[in-house]
Amino acid sequence: MWEMLRIKVLFVCVGLFFLLCCCSVTASVTYDGKAIKINGQRRILFSGSIHYPRSTPEMWPGLIQKAKEGGLDVIQTYVFWNGHEPSPGQYYFEGRYDLVRFIKLAQQAGLYVHLRIGLYVCAEWNFGGFPVWLKYVPGIAFRTDNGPFKAAMQKFTEKIVNLMKSEKLFESQGGPIIMSQIENEYGPVEWEIGAPGKAYTKWAAEMAVGLDTGVPWIMCKQEDAPDPIIDTCNGFYCEGFTPNKNYKPKMWTEAWTGWYTEFGGPIHNRPVEDLAYSVARFIQNNGSFVNYYMYHGGTNFGRTAAGLFVATSYDYDAPIDEYGLPREPKWGHLRDLHKAIKLCEPSLVSAYPTVTWPGKNLEVHVFKSKSSCAAFLANYDPSSPAKVTFQNMQYDLPPWSISILPDCKNAVFNTARVSSKSSQMKMTPVSGGAFSWQSYIEETVSADDSDTIAKNGLWEQISITRDGSDYLWYLTDVNIHPNEGFLKNGQSPVLTVMSAGHALHVFINGQLAGTVYGSLENPKLTFSNNVKLRAGINKISLLSAAVGLPNVGLHFETWNTGVLGPVTLKGLNEGTRDLTKQKWSYKVGLKGEDLSLHTLSGSSSVEWVQGSLLAQKQPLTWYKATFNAPEGNDPLALDMNTMGKGQIWINGESIGRHWPEYKASGNCGGCSYAGIYTEKKCLSNCGEASQRWYHVPRSWLKPSGNFLVVFEELGGDPTGISFVRRTT
Repeated sequence: MWEMLRIKVLFVCVGLFFLLCCCSVTASVTYDGKAIKINGQRRILFSGSIHYPRSTPEMWPGLIQKAKEGGLDVIQTYVFWNGHEPSPGQYYFEGRYDLVRFIKLAQQAGLYVHLRIGLYVCAEWNFGGFPVWLKYVPGIAFRTDNGPFKAAMQKFTEKIVNLMKSEKLFESQGGPIIMSQIENEYGPVEWEIGAPGKAYTKWAAEMAVGLDTGVPWIMCKQEDAPDPIIDTCNGFYCEGFTPNKNYKPKMWTEAWTGWYTEFGGPIHNRPVEDLAYSVARFIQNNGSFVNYYMYHGGTNFGRTAAGLFVATSYDYDAPIDEYGLPREPKWGHLRDLHKAIKLCEPSLVSAYPTVTWPGKNLEVHVFKSKSSCAAFLANYDPSSPAKVTFQNMQYDLPPWSISILPDCKNAVFNTARVSSKSSQMKMTPVSGGAFSWQSYIEETVSADDSDTIAKNGLWEQISITRDGSDYLWYLTDVNIHPNEGFLKNGQSPVLTVMSAGHALHVFINGQLAGTVYGSLENPKLTFSNNVKLRAGINKISLLSAAVGLPNVGLHFETWNTGVLGPVTLKGLNEGTRDLTKQKWSYKVGLKGEDLSLHTLSGSSSVEWVQGSLLAQKQPLTWYKATFNAPEGNDPLALDMNTMGKGQIWINGESIGRHWPEYKASGNCGGCSYAGIYTEKKCLSNCGEASQRWYHVPRSWLKPSGNFLVVFEELGGDPTGISFVRRTT
């Protein structure tokens, strides 16, 4: 009897053991050489990057739903450190930075989440996602085997992981997060710096795995990613990529859907036929996870744009455009691609392909399991169509295309044959949308103003502003003797100013003497021009304007911005006078910023003018207007084509930087989908403003009494500003 009881107890214990094991497996995410496994099942997963701060919380549900309808399984996002910890130990997770809300919305839609914690994000985001205060931690060096950096990085990584755990958001807790990322595209950096980089990679991997999230971690573009970290690929094409161990799945974390816009650059378009071709080619080469970067690009609101000259629009030619509308036929063609590949999933996750080559530039991949068969028929020729005979049937393949046969018989999809609807986006003016403007001219600062800081020599801009403003005044006095020859012969001296960028406005005795600006390729600039000086003291006022801090490059935290000199005055009796090392004074930001003129309450602190006194074509001018929200639900934008450069606010919210004065240069011409795509192919908008329209989220508007403020640096005509609707 006791023996029987002992056996029964033993059976119960064993049963409980297997039950617990089973439960732990069904609530886990693992992987093998074929695919990510969710609850023990291999999956072919399609993902899309949607960055929560680049849209509004009111837009999130619609974006996520369109992603689901587009055939996605996963939403991927970075975590933006500088948005969440603007000052040390002071955290912010509200509004556009409500990360938990964003993830829960994805979960409610039935989608998984890939959380790229970073902490470096690149992403054409200001300072690559690092908070600026991090630059001034004593002894710090970014992204290397450096104690202060690793301590700060670990602290914030733990902050995010613990937040996710507290909300039960990891898949191991029943949440939607199936993967996390530590670091970002670090492989090229590690290669440059050598041993300290390798040590840092090892530390970052061990630190991340030690946080015990219960889901896999990845490192993109990291060939030596330590086990169990999965190394992944980023790029326009990734079919040739293989992970560093054969027991890791082949994953593509950034399939670039287009490219970002820079002020001074054209608009980039990637044909959907080529994008679909690249994805199908990746899948047929044993790929199992594809993430579109971007699926919705959104807007660089405020001063979040980086990369030096990155535009406010981050549309990226994504399947869902900046305004939240499906971009056709890109969205629909990719949806159809996803359906076709999902039909192949039983074969794809069960077998490795058998590859044959029926002719030049032709390739056939067959995935055959005991119960299913799928085939991919490829024509790699960029100019000629081809006929392929497969299993006694003939298939016509357009140039640069792949046909998908989920049953090894019927071609349900070809990457070059677009059957989904096409549409053209229009910016339609809002009737009766003229603004009644008032203006206020910003005061030019001089060295003897009371709120300036005096220092000897020229100082780097961010070390003074701490990126609290785009603007820094460099101020000095020049004493001109009455006997100077140029006062008599009329030949004005030449002032030369060397700056590390990004834009510079030169004022002599309060009058604008000229403006220069750099470019993404060469942010450094030189002002060299004749200037009008008088006998006695002359006020030299240089307004240096940053256009986003760098986000990529080896130790970009050490890069300089602002007027670093030399500054010289040539054409005096003494020859050339070097002003570089004399006493300079500094003023951070603008008076209008100090007074918060972009807010309704702050604007009442100065006198504005209107009507015939309205300032036009006047540099350093603030404009304000009130308006009622345009009717309807169409997305809205401001047409800023008559303005130069500056910033825009609505109801105190920053729309971002505007710069329609900077026209797009480049080689805009025809565009064929066939052949290798690069960011220099399929360009448009040359000779026009790089960005003319600026997204205004509907949720930022009230029915009436809205407050619009524009700060204009160069001098523009505000009467040409108008609302437009984004329509299909």
